[in-house]
Amino acid sequence: MAVSADHIRDKLTTELGALHVDVEDTSSNRCAASFKVLVVSPQFEGKPLLQRHRMVNTCLAEELKEIHAFEQKTLTPEQWDKLKLQ
Repeated sequence: MAVSADHIRDKLTTELGALHVDVEDTSSNRCAASFKVLVVSPQFEGKPLLQRHRMVNTCLAEELKEIHAFEQKTLTPEQWDKLKLQ
């Protein structure tokens, strides 16, 4: 299975009800082996960072089998709004 940035974005948006998802292929040759994501979801409200990351990892469990490196940042809508103002 070839994992694409669009596939990751669509799956996170659908399954986590994400309001905003940025996915960057950080592979040196863009071979879809390394990704960096930013996920903004109201489902993260009141959850600690580790639980948020586990939610993302569970959502992408099959895809992570094919990915060599995965970096994620998870924010609530309120945190995202504050970050955009900086």
